[in-house]
Order: sequence, then C-alpha cells, then structure tokens
Amino acid sequence: MTLLKVYIAAGVLTAIIIPVAAQQPPPVAPAPRIPWASVQPIKPPATPLPSEQASAGVTKYSFIAYGDTRSSGVLGVPGDGDIVHPEHSRLVDLMIERVRREAATPFPIRFVLQSGDAVLRGQNAAMWNLSFTPIIDRLTHGANIPYFFSVGNHDVSTMPPGDPIRSIGLNNTLTAISKLLPPEGSPRRLSGYPTYAFGFGNAFFIAFDSNIAGDPVQLAWVTDQLEHLDRARYHHVVAFFHHVVFSSGPHSGASADPVPGTGMKAPDRPEPQTIALRAMYMPLFRRHHVRLVLTGHDHLFDHFVERYTEGGTTYRLDCLVTGGGGAPQYSYAGEPDLRSYIAAGAGETIRVEHLTKPGIAPENQHHFVIVHVDGDKLSLEVVGSGATEYKPYGGLRSKLELSDRAS
Repeated sequence: MTLLKVYIAAGVLTAIIIPVAAQQPPPVAPAPRIPWASVQPIKPPATPLPSEQASAGVTKYSFIAYGDTRSSGVLGVPGDGDIVHPEHSRLVDLMIERVRREAATPFPIRFVLQSGDAVLRGQNAAMWNLSFTPIIDRLTHGANIPYFFSVGNHDVSTMPPGDPIRSIGLNNTLTAISKLLPPEGSPRRLSGYPTYAFGFGNAFFIAFDSNIAGDPVQLAWVTDQLEHLDRARYHHVVAFFHHVVFSSGPHSGASADPVPGTGMKAPDRPEPQTIALRAMYMPLFRRHHVRLVLTGHDHLFDHFVERYTEGGTTYRLDCLVTGGGGAPQYSYAGEPDLRSYIAAGAGETIRVEHLTKPGIAPENQHHFVIVHVDGDKLSLEVVGSGATEYKPYGGLRSKLELSDRAS
C-alpha cells in the first residue's frame, strides 16, 4: 500500500509517493472460553402424572411447592459441586415422609413444584450432577413423585437471550429437567424456552422464566394459554416462577438499610423483573382470575393477598414466597412500596394485604408448602425442617384456608 503526499516548497508544487504498511483491522478479543461438561438428566417417575384428559374428574389432592435450594457460595464452606446439599436433602426426606403419610388420605400429594435457583451456578455441570440431581432422583425415581421446575437467576442468569452465560446455564437446566417437561413442540411448551404448562384435575399450572419477564414472546405464549383455557374444567390457575411480585425480604425494594442477619443491603426500588411482573403479568393474572402465585428468590416465607373487583365481584389472588429450600436464610427487610402499583390498578379497586411477616433469619426455617385442593377451595400447610414446628402465621399457626367468607 502507498500514500501520495503533496506539498509546496520554494513555490514549486511537489508530489512524492511514500510506501506505508497496510492498515490492519483492530484486534478482536477472543470469545471467553466456557468449560463444557455433561449434565445428567433427573430420572423421571415410573408413573408419570396422568394426562389432562385422564385426570379431568380429580377434585381432591395436594401438591408441594418450594424453591431456592442452592448453597451459599461462602468461600471455604463446602457447597454445590462439593457435597450433596444437606438442608435440601433433609427437606426432601420430609417431603417423602409426607407423601407416604398422605397417600391413603383424601388429599394425596401428587407432584412437587420448584420455583428456581436449584444450584449456585447453573453453568457448572458438577453442581447439578453432584448436589441437586441425586436429591431430586429420590423424589422422582425413588418415591415416584412428578417434579416440575421453573428457572431462577442462579440457574440461567438474568442476561438476555443469546448471552453465552445464559445459554450454557439454560442448556444445563433444560438438560437436567429434560425428562420431566412437556416435550418441545407440544401445545403446552414454548419452544426454546423453559416455559410450559400442564393441567391436573381442576387446576392448571404455568411455569415461565421470570429472568426475562419483559420478553414479549413469552408473555404472548402465557397470554394465549390463559385465553384459550377451559375454565369450566380448570377452576384454579396457579403460576409459579422465580422472582417475587410482593415480598418483605431483601429483594423487595422495601428498604435501603442493611437487612438484619444477612449482611445484605436491600435495593431502594424493586428489581427490573419485579417491575415487569407487576406491570405485565399481574394485570393478565387478574383478567383471567389466576388464583395462586408461587415464587422464591427471597429465602424466606412470605404471604400477600391481592383483592380486586370486577363486575361487582371481589376476587382473591394469593401470592406466596416460599424460598426456603436450603439456600441461606434471609430476614424481614420492610414493607414493599406498592403505591404506584395500586394506583395503576385503581379501576379494579386493588387492595394488597400482608398476611404474615418473616422474622430475622434465625427465626425462619427451611421449609416447603403443601397446598390442598378441595373442589373450589384451597388451603395450605407450611412444613419446616427445624427442631420445633414452624408456625409462620403469627407464631401460632402453620395452616391457613385461602378464602374470603365475604366474597
């Protein structure tokens, strides 16, 4: 390559040709190397959940809900990828015990829902293979209980679709639960997403990826499922996902002060996922009279009730945070600021009641929730793994009817 330079010297116009090195494009940083290892799928139950058609007449049963089973990630403390998670393992022992105890009752436990954060880093195959999958195998393969999982931020990250970290976390997650989900291409599965639905008895269940709560494709699919749902058949609709809608824990945006017992500082506003859930999904849930929302993310038990009016009738939507699956326990941080949320739903006369507050971390327990379905009625029981009975409702009760006598 040459360069032509022109200049004037002593009144004479002169041009010279100067050889120059060829210009090179700027160097491109190499793509980050992501270590690859195979994740072992969780073994499915020998007897899968009956099809929607086969279970149509079932109106009395129970299911378990819980979430946040990851380890702490504290340096020097054995955790995911090193050991079988002891707290999660203890909870699953309790679940299996309750499944056997309830089997002969009118409300047998038919399946388990998990609202995300299976492991500390979903991109690490060893964390799945060593610390999570063997525990769930005891439920599915050992106790013959179907298991349904909704992804959390520690499983796939909060990065957008296409990000390499999200891609490998999503691949590992979908591989782990590949034998538990509706297959790709089925009417109850959004292809390429960890988003799916299933019906059992008189209830319909939807799981979606709240890490990308603002994703329009996912929202359109969930909307379509609800719009075409046979509500004469499905009296209850239950949504389970990871991020909180309402919470008084450190992810709630309730306080900027340090949260007692955690060393964490709560954000002074809700996370983007919570903002999207409130703005996009809650109006959809009200429009289709979703009955129950199950989330995790905050490692505690919390219970809010949203009441709203439509056509002169008051409806109730219970929102539970059940993030007590084994992750480090969180503490009460303060009440969420719902003023703008309630103002946005003024036309539906929205009211939000906080039924129970979590305590400081040592007062809380790792736990799961048993939801009982009895026709049009729902009730729950919170089961803790501590030495004493866990009674989160005012320290007096572990059981609650999810109903309003006035409506």
